[in-house]
Amino acid sequence: MSQTAPDLSRNLKNRHIQLIAIGGTIGVGLFLGSAKAIHNAGPGLLLAYAAGGVAIFFIMRALGELLTYRPVAGSFATYAAEFCGPFAGFVTGWSYWFMWILTAMAELTAIGIYVRYWLPEVPQWLPALVALVALYGTNLLAVRVFGELEFWFALIKVVTIVALIAVGFFVIVFHAGELGSTASFSNLWTHGGFLPFGIVGVLLTLQIVMFAYSGVELIGVTAGEAENPAVVLPRATNGITARILIFYLGALIIIMALVPWTELSPTISPFVFVFGKLGVPGAATIINLVVITAATSSCNSGLFSTGRMLWALAERGQAPRAFATLNRQQVPAAGIHLSAAALLLVVVLNYLVPEKAFTWVTSIALIGTLWTWGIIMVAHARYRSAVAAGRAAPAPFRMPGAPYANWAVVAFLLAVTAMLALDRGTRVALYVAPFWFALLWLGYLRAKPRES
Repeated sequence: MSQTAPDLSRNLKNRHIQLIAIGGTIGVGLFLGSAKAIHNAGPGLLLAYAAGGVAIFFIMRALGELLTYRPVAGSFATYAAEFCGPFAGFVTGWSYWFMWILTAMAELTAIGIYVRYWLPEVPQWLPALVALVALYGTNLLAVRVFGELEFWFALIKVVTIVALIAVGFFVIVFHAGELGSTASFSNLWTHGGFLPFGIVGVLLTLQIVMFAYSGVELIGVTAGEAENPAVVLPRATNGITARILIFYLGALIIIMALVPWTELSPTISPFVFVFGKLGVPGAATIINLVVITAATSSCNSGLFSTGRMLWALAERGQAPRAFATLNRQQVPAAGIHLSAAALLLVVVLNYLVPEKAFTWVTSIALIGTLWTWGIIMVAHARYRSAVAAGRAAPAPFRMPGAPYANWAVVAFLLAVTAMLALDRGTRVALYVAPFWFALLWLGYLRAKPRES
C-alpha cells in the first residue's frame, strides 16, 4: 500500500553516487558498441572519444554548478523549467524518461545476446525478460539497498577495465606472453595509419561514442537522495568525469596497442577477444559474464532514474499525480511500475527484429540524451545570467569557460545529431524524433492546466 511521503530518502553516500553514475555509463556502449566503432574508424576512434570527453567535461561541470545551486531529484528537468520555461522542463523530463527506457532496452538486448554465448538455443528475448523482472523487484526496495547493489555491480566493471589496462600495459612494455612480440603502441598508427578511414570515419562513430557516454548525468538524478549534497555532489562530479575518461580512453588505447585494430571483429566484444589472446583461462566466459553484469547494472540505473524523473514531473503537475507517491521505503514505486511495463516492449523487439533491436534503440535513445545534455548547457547559461542580474544565488562550484563553452557544446551536440543521418541504421532516430516531440507538445497542452 503506497502512502504519500514528503520527500525522497537521503541515504546515498558519495561512493554510491560515484558508482551509480559509472554503472550507468559503462555498459554495452563500451563493451559491445566499441567493436563496431573500431571497425568503422580504426585508432581514429580515440579522437571521437576525446572530443566527446571534452564536451562531457563541460556538461558535468555545468550540471555540478546547478546541483550545488539546488540539489533536487528532478535535476535538469527542474532547471530547464526554472530557467528555460515550463515546456522545456516538461520535454526534458519526459525525454529523459524515454531515453532511459530505450537505453535499458539496449542493455536488456545485450543480456539476451550474451546469454546465448552459453545457451545458443535460448531465444534472445527470454534472458531479457528474466533480467527485467529481477531488476524491477530490486528497484522497489529502499534506495540504500539499490545503492549497495549498484555499487558492487559497477565495481565489477571497474575492476575488469583496470585489470585490462594494467595487464595490457605490462605486456606492451615488457613484451610478455603470446602477444608480447607484436604488442606495441605503434599498432595505433602502422596498420593503415591513425585515420585509416579519414575524418569521416571518426565522425560516423560519434553516435556510438556519445551513446557510450550516456548515463554520466545520473549524478543529477541522485541529487534528491544524496547525503550532504553540498559536499558529495561536487566531489562526485569531478571524480566521475576523470574516471570515465581514463576508463574509456585507457581501455581502447591498450586494446588497439595489444592487437592491431584490423584483427578485431565488429561483432565480437574487443574485451572478449583481447582477454582470450592474453591467455586468461576461461577469458571468454569471464568477460561475457562481466558484460552481462555491466548491462544489468546500466539497466538497473535506468529503472532507478526513470522512477525518480516521473516522480519529479508529477510533483510539478506534469505527470499523473499517482506518480508523486512514495511507498513505505520512500521509493517512487508507481514510476518504476510504468517504466518496467514500458520495458516489456524490448521482449517484442527481440522477438520480431533481434538483429536490428540494438542499433535501433541506441540511436533513438541518443536523441533524448543529446536533448538532455543540450538543455543542461542552455539552462546553465541562463542560470549564470540570472545570477548576474541578482535573480539567483551563486553556486560555490562553477563551470569554467561560460558562456562560450555552453554554446560550443550545444553546437557539438547538434553536429552529432546531424551525423545520425549519415548511417542507414541510425537514421531511424531522426524519423522517430519529430513524432516524439509532437507527442510531447500534445501532452504538455493536456498537462498545462495541472501545473503547479
